[in-house]
Amino acid sequence: MTATDKRTTLQILTEPFQALKNKVFAKLYLAQTISLIGDAFTWVGLALLAYQLDKDRSAVILATALTLRVTAFIIFSPFAGVLADKVDRKKILYITHFIRMAIICCLPFINAEWHIYVLVFFLNVFNAFFTPTYRAVIPQVIEGKYYREAVGLSTATYQLLGILGPALAGVVAVWLGAREIFFIDAISFIAAAFLILAIPKQELQKGVAAAAQQSQNTWGDVIKGIRLLFGNKTLRFALSIEFVSAIAGAMILVNTIGHTKNGLHLDDKYYGWVMATFGIGAAIAAFVAGSLDKSTTRSISLISGALILGFTVCFANYVPYSMLLVLWLFAGLGQSLAEMPSETLIAENIASADQGKVYGSHFAFSHLWWAITYPIAGFLGIRFPQKEFLYGGVLTLLIAIAAMFIFKPSVKFKNS
Repeated sequence: MTATDKRTTLQILTEPFQALKNKVFAKLYLAQTISLIGDAFTWVGLALLAYQLDKDRSAVILATALTLRVTAFIIFSPFAGVLADKVDRKKILYITHFIRMAIICCLPFINAEWHIYVLVFFLNVFNAFFTPTYRAVIPQVIEGKYYREAVGLSTATYQLLGILGPALAGVVAVWLGAREIFFIDAISFIAAAFLILAIPKQELQKGVAAAAQQSQNTWGDVIKGIRLLFGNKTLRFALSIEFVSAIAGAMILVNTIGHTKNGLHLDDKYYGWVMATFGIGAAIAAFVAGSLDKSTTRSISLISGALILGFTVCFANYVPYSMLLVLWLFAGLGQSLAEMPSETLIAENIASADQGKVYGSHFAFSHLWWAITYPIAGFLGIRFPQKEFLYGGVLTLLIAIAAMFIFKPSVKFKNS
């Protein structure tokens, strides 16, 4: 390997961290990281709490809570995106932080199943307002040349904390107790909120047009966000590939536990390792995806991600555990390649004044895909317990090929 090759590899691996040179993004990124650690504590706490309330129905309680979470995103995210173009974004970010902190502080005191459902739903109503606003802010506060790196760094952190966060939360839960760890999340919200408060208001308001702020037609703005999302051929293709990713992702999240325990006859620790491998693969791809695909459509990333997912899932029923680790590593790579480009493409294809409403619509539809694919994965797992991944992988590939034929834009590369 030449010095040039080494330098190029080093640049690829360190490129995402260049985005942290922007002080505003650095504060937002740190706030997001702290919040993600806190979220891990909450979901581990909820799992333990569900078991305390009814150990025989704990899986049903958690599944219902997750369904309510997705439902809140689907219903409220489009309106949140419109609000992000109308209202002081700084207020949205810190107010939703403090409200979510208050809701989290209620969780240690619940003593009935329905309490979990109510609090989880309202917690994620405010998550639905925070996330599209956060995503709309990033392309405005950071230089265009660093935007892909910022998205990659955020996504990689999300994936890594998805692995490390629950492990840390489990250790703390043993030390503090199942109910007390919710206060750790509450503290994380306070720390993240103060980081947001430290950012000047005018920095977060960049790109917000006066016309959007004065608009009184909320439903019209919601419809406009959906129309802009589906009206752009590149975004339409990216969204169709996200549906493909959701099929494969749902298969992995829903059926890996059953395959590990019933198909491979292994215990829980092996399930933990294989899912950690999936997360590691996703984190690696998140770091390097922006550097590898310089096309304006990100078609290379989207297509390769969809195909990698389809093929890796297809073979999962027929390999030993050691090979399953390898397959799930590549599946994680494929999922990041298939899902990451959307945020960047919205920033590049939608006018600044409309980005909030489009990010809100995208957040809603990307979660709708999962609401559709979770039942499909569950049906395949129950109906075809020895071939569920084969059928899920074939379905993934068929829909990916259909999306390529119907929606794929021509590949064009940026001049750089």
